[in-house]
Amino acid sequence: MIRVLLADDHQLVREGLQARLERQSNIDVVGTVSNGKAAIDEAQRLSPDIVLCDVNMPELSGIDVLSALKNSDISVVLVSMHDNTEYIVNAMRLGAKGYILKDVPSQELITAIETVYQGNAYFSAAVSQRLFDSMNQLKQGHQDSQGLTQRERDVLTLIAAGECNKNVARQLNISVRTVETHRLRLKKKLGLNSTAGLVKYALSQGLIHSEEE
Repeated sequence: MIRVLLADDHQLVREGLQARLERQSNIDVVGTVSNGKAAIDEAQRLSPDIVLCDVNMPELSGIDVLSALKNSDISVVLVSMHDNTEYIVNAMRLGAKGYILKDVPSQELITAIETVYQGNAYFSAAVSQRLFDSMNQLKQGHQDSQGLTQRERDVLTLIAAGECNKNVARQLNISVRTVETHRLRLKKKLGLNSTAGLVKYALSQGLIHSEEE
């Protein structure tokens, strides 16, 4: 029996997911919560096999839930309306076992849960395509990266995505002071004097996508 905890801030979505999953003889919904903090608390209390978690929730996000549970035996599958490359890449770095979009058929959701329970990862087709496109752009970007190290590219990508120094430090597991040092080095290497300049450079190198794309 696959024990699943549902986390979504929309009651109708939670109820719909619960009703669909409970029709499966091999899935047991052990609990439902409406925010990230409750998801972490209930996951630690109930020890489900999988937390099916919305990315955007109040108090703490799905990414925060993933970060909090990354060293546990609990698998986290993120669910989102958006195929945002930065969300997907950050989720993978933090050990997400799956990332699926909310517009997938319900049977694909079941397949994702069963696949992750068997020890494999599952990413919906649109998400996989985003990752493929991003990797191709990164390869091209590396050719024009002004000698940046991989860590500097990681810091640049998160800064350009709008993350503050504290969040960058948390996601990369480094200190805030180290992030600040990387930020200064990036500006010096690239001949830039503002965060806006870093964002523009990251866009030109394909490290992030503009919202208009």
